[in-house]
Formats: sequence, C-alpha cells, structure tokens
Amino acid sequence: MGAPPGYRPSAWVHLLHQLPRADFQLRPVPSGFAPREQEYQQVGPGAARRPELLGPQGAEEEAGSRSCVSGAGAVRTWGFMYPSQALLLVAAVAGLGLGLSLVFIAVYLIRFCCCRPPEPPGAKSTPPGGGCVTWSCVAALLVGCAGIGIGFYGNSETSDGVSQLSSALLHANHTLSTIDHLVVETVEKLGEAVRTELTTLEEVLAQRTELVAATRGARRQAEAVAQQLQGLAFWQGVPLSPLQVAEDVSFVEEYRWLAYVLLLLLELLVCLFTLVGLAKQSKWLVVVMTAMSLLVLVLSWGSMGLEAATAVGLSDFCSNPDTYVLNLTQEETGLSSDILNYYFLCNQAITNPFQQRLTLSQRALANIHSQLQGLEREAVPQFPSAQKPLLSLEETLNVTEGNFHQLVALLHCRGLHKDYGVALRGLCEDALEGLLFLLLFSLLSAGALATTLCSLPRAWALFPPSDDYEDTDDDDPFNPQESKRFVQWQSSI
Repeated sequence: MGAPPGYRPSAWVHLLHQLPRADFQLRPVPSGFAPREQEYQQVGPGAARRPELLGPQGAEEEAGSRSCVSGAGAVRTWGFMYPSQALLLVAAVAGLGLGLSLVFIAVYLIRFCCCRPPEPPGAKSTPPGGGCVTWSCVAALLVGCAGIGIGFYGNSETSDGVSQLSSALLHANHTLSTIDHLVVETVEKLGEAVRTELTTLEEVLAQRTELVAATRGARRQAEAVAQQLQGLAFWQGVPLSPLQVAEDVSFVEEYRWLAYVLLLLLELLVCLFTLVGLAKQSKWLVVVMTAMSLLVLVLSWGSMGLEAATAVGLSDFCSNPDTYVLNLTQEETGLSSDILNYYFLCNQAITNPFQQRLTLSQRALANIHSQLQGLEREAVPQFPSAQKPLLSLEETLNVTEGNFHQLVALLHCRGLHKDYGVALRGLCEDALEGLLFLLLFSLLSAGALATTLCSLPRAWALFPPSDDYEDTDDDDPFNPQESKRFVQWQSSI
C-alpha cells in the first residue's frame, strides 16, 4: 500500500513493533493490529480465519496476504493478528515492577528497623555513613526532578501530536462539507434554471420549432449535469463525522493532558518539600512526604504500564496503518473500496472513481454553452424578449462552471490524502515520541521514589531529637524547661 506523503514509519515504530509478543499463557503471537476483530480480542496466535467472507481473489492469496477485498467491495483483514492479551501483559509488567519495588522497600525498612545495632546511651555523634545516606536521598530527588522536566516535554509532545490529528480531521471535514455544499448549491441552481429560465425561453420561442428543440436539448443537458453532480457528494448521509471524531479526540486529550500535569506537579511538590524537610531536619514533614512518595510511586508505575501498552499498540498500528484505517472506515461509512482506496492510497495505479461523472458533466456543460450561444445568435434578433432569460442562463452556467472546477480540485485525492498523512505523522511521530518520553519520566520517577523511600527513614533517624535543649540558656524565659519550673513554682505558692 502507498504511504501518505511525508510519512514513513520511524525507527521507534520499527523497534517497538519488533518486540516479542505473548499472551497470558506466554505463547508468542504476531504483532498485527486489528482490535475490532473477535480473534484479536480473544486467544491464540492461530486465530481462526474466515475465508467464507473473503472474495474469490482474496481466498487464493489468503495464506500470504494481510488484507483482501470481498466480493461486495468490503476491505477485510484476517491474518497476522494477536490478541489484546499481549498489550495487557505489557501493562502487567509495570504491575510486577510495582510489586517488586514494594517488596524490596518493605524488606529494606524491616531490616533497617529490626536489625539496626543499638546506640550507646548518650551518643551524640553521627553514625558512619549518615552523610552518604542524606546525599543519596538528595541525589535521588534531583533525578526525580530531572524526570519531571522530561515528563513535561513528553506531555507537550503528545499533546502536539494529538492536536495535529484533530486539525487534520477538521480540515478533512471542511473539504467533505465543501464538496457537499457545492453539489447541493449547483444542483439547486440548475434545477431553478430548468424550472424558470428554460421554461420561459420555450414559451417565448414557441413559434420556431428548431429553437424550441435546441432549448429542450439544453434542458436535457442541464438535467443530466444535475444528475451526474448528485453522485459526487459521496460523503452525504454518511454516519461517520470527522468533526465529531475530532471533538471526541480533543475532549479525551484535554483530560489526559490535565491528568499528567497534575501528576507531574504532585511529584514536583513531593520532591521539593522532601528536600525542604531534609534541609530543615523536620521529622513531621519527612514523614508526610514519605507517605506521599509512596502514593506517587504507585501512580508512576501505573502510568508506566499505561504508557508502555499504548506505545506498543500504537507502534503496531503505525507500522501498517492503511489496512486498519481502510477496514474501519469501510465498516463505519459503507463506502465502496474504490473510493476509499483512491483517497487513502492516492497513487497512479488507482483511477479516480468520479472521473466518468466529471467527464460527462464537463461535456454536458460545454454542450449547454454552445447551445446557448446558438440561441443568442438566432433567437435574440427575432425575439428580443428572449435576451433576459438567456442572460440569466449564461450567469447560472458561469456559476455552475466555477463550482464544477472547484469540485474537480476538491475531489482529487491530493487534499484528503495530505490530511491523512498529517494525521499519521502527528499520531505516529509526535504522539509516540511523547509517550516514550513519558515512559522515561515514569521510569526515572519510580526509581527515584523507591530510592527516596529507602533513604528517608535512615535520614530521619539522624535528625536530632525534638526535646534536645542542651544548647539553650537555662535563664532563657522561652526555654521549655524553665517554663515548666515556673509553672511548678506558681502551683506551690
């Protein structure tokens, strides 16, 4: 299949697409993309193929083909499918990582609490390795802050890619709506000309049989043009609206973007307040941030699983998007495969399915133009009242020819195929790259928070006790010990 202009699967797409796939039984499965098929959603790399739905030519090439065209013109994809269990297994790897992290943190903290050697009474010196623990915690938090910066960049890239997809859908919707509008407008003008100007002209020229015949010939040509043009509005009445799809995509993207911004800001606040707690040696702040770090750790592993599964599934789609898009569009719209192949593939091997209608319409318009010129030469000198309907017909014909030339340009596959390429580049380049940066952010975040959770209790143990007031002056009235003695003295009086 022909690739859209400017789109080629990137190196990341090839790399992710080549990763091994497996189902829940850890059996290898192919890396195809057909999520709407029942075989894809269920089990087994050898999903049952359905040759009874394939056309005669497709049945002969079933063993080595990815898609075939049925006898009714429907594009179907049956081979090279893997179940969605493969993506769920990719997401489950993140769950496994979360479980191992929590187990490691729990074992480490239990060992630290239970196996720590007792401190000698009255010991004030910092135990060996105390400074290293604190600086390791600070380093982990700084790595987390760097990961947050990567996350903001990845979130922006993903949003830009989805915005390109929405813009391409809106532009395609404008093109299709313009085609429908031009067809309706032209057909209405021709119908009005047939009902009014041509009828009036026949009444005026009733005395000349040959002129009436020429007028009726122009009427038949105008009706033929209107009939041919009605077949050009191929998107009229189609239930699938690119505008609605663009709005749905933008709606989901807004909430996705906002959710990631909130996650990034939450982790940034946790890192900053943890650093403040370490700097001020505030035990309560460190305890609170330890609990918040555990929460953000769970969220980071969860987002990592979602990002990994989405990136792998998107790479499978982007490696060969034409097959799935053709199948989905044909199923949702019911359009013929000739029209879909022309606009999605747009190569010289596929002819314009509207070329015959355009050629017949152009010839009919040329015939109408020549007939009106003949009537103007022969009828106006004898019937001056025929000049007004003839001028109105020429004006309608000029408007019709202008609309016709616009239709010829809009119906060419270049415009819609360019929108298709822009949508693919936004989804398969920018959005996929943004997902990979978000995946890196989640990985750095999970590692940094796990290190922080292991280091914070040890750093907390190095903080001085809250009731250590040896360095205060005994005569200081704000000294808690002096205040306690003063209260006791008052009670004894």
